[in-house]
Amino acid sequence: MARTTSEWLKRPKLPPTHYVDPIIYSSEEIFEEEKEKIFKKVWHLACHESELPNPYDYRTYRHPGGTPLVIVRGEDGKVRTFYNICPHRGNLIVYEPSGSSKYLTCIFHQWAFNGHGDCVDIPREKDGYQDRLCKADVALKEVRTEVAYGGFVWVNLDDNCEPLSSYIGEALDYMLPELTAEPMETFWYYQATLNTNYKLIHDTNSEFYHDYLHIYNRITGMLDPKSGYFQRKYTAYPNGHATVGSMNVNYGAYAGSGHSTDLGWPHLPPKGWKLVDLFPAITLNLRTSVLRIDSYIPLAPNKVLLEFRALGLKRDTPEERQQRERDAATIWGPFGRNLHEDLLASSGQGIAMARDSQPMYVLQAREENATIHDEIGMRHYIAEWGRRMGRSPALPMLKDEAAARVA
Repeated sequence: MARTTSEWLKRPKLPPTHYVDPIIYSSEEIFEEEKEKIFKKVWHLACHESELPNPYDYRTYRHPGGTPLVIVRGEDGKVRTFYNICPHRGNLIVYEPSGSSKYLTCIFHQWAFNGHGDCVDIPREKDGYQDRLCKADVALKEVRTEVAYGGFVWVNLDDNCEPLSSYIGEALDYMLPELTAEPMETFWYYQATLNTNYKLIHDTNSEFYHDYLHIYNRITGMLDPKSGYFQRKYTAYPNGHATVGSMNVNYGAYAGSGHSTDLGWPHLPPKGWKLVDLFPAITLNLRTSVLRIDSYIPLAPNKVLLEFRALGLKRDTPEERQQRERDAATIWGPFGRNLHEDLLASSGQGIAMARDSQPMYVLQAREENATIHDEIGMRHYIAEWGRRMGRSPALPMLKDEAAARVA
């Protein structure tokens, strides 16, 4: 039976932890506050070290806080990150997504910088500045950078931030043997831009009730009583992180899947699957033979840039690499069986959240003893969002003390 307008707007009789106000997905005010209180304060996975294999290699990164960055491997082999901004006139220094150069040179006035961030050349320096300015005064702004957990490059704009290990805590211990077993290498990188809020992408990665969306996952997991699908448990960690217990994927149940079950991954059981969600916008997804990394760069309340990486082992033979690419394409490629369905679901929610007729709440209320269809992962994530923002997700326009009391 359809509901009246008043019934449609009425909040359910659930604890505030079990629903959120849709305005957190659409408010410009909240989005700008997220940049300051979340994006600029936490660690983000920017790339993998294999994307900077040699000295003088660089890669640009559009930080979720809005600051353009450039990641450089110096001549000493160390990976460093800098603001991609010339200190002379604030011009962007590096425009290409990646490349290799001994010096990073601003096209505006040809100021040049080395892999340590030092300014090494100012054309007509003495003529223009005499002794009033020297190159040491105008080095690039360096950003906190750590290479860890399998060679990933992590960055944090906050000079006073906690160490990466403290921020991650024990959340990656579950996948650490697989991440550190052997050197890895990125073999695919691609992007998608969606008209939705970044939290809705993370929602899709944080709960598996949405597997009803995926015919492939239903057939290879949900319908196989031996897979352990429904026994998978969520584990929540400090700082909003969570892990999902492993299972065995029955690829043979889907005719013509073409997915390898023999290649595998060091320390991962055959046909195994592990997943880790890191706050606020990273998912590590290891499935049989391929590690997929999802990271999101919010562009606006209703727009997000998704970065997808697929990684194999650096020592792969050409035949093994070809099989990993085939496996990745089967599930996660742009024309695979899962990715486009996730994107459709996330962008569909985004369309609804952006409309004036949006519902007055979004439910995160499933409870199944912290197993796979329990929405504990979403509740844990949104609780961390509320803690950092000083807002109740259920009543977000109340701030600070009032929000804390509601939460």
